[in-house]
Amino acid sequence: MKCNMSKTDRIIRGVAGVVIIAAGVYYQAWWALIIGAVLLVTSIAGLCLIYLIFGISSCKSSER
Repeated sequence: MKCNMSKTDRIIRGVAGVVIIAAGVYYQAWWALIIGAVLLVTSIAGLCLIYLIFGISSCKSSER
């Protein structure tokens, strides 16, 4: 599968994922752990399924 997320998008998702996981642990909210984990996995993989479904790509051709 091709990358469909730019470096900036991946960094933002990674940071947001870590923050949401930390908040989920602090407030003991299991749903926050799931959302944070999804954000982390998509940022590591560089592939967003929602982007894939709608044909969106924030990745420049040189980053693919």
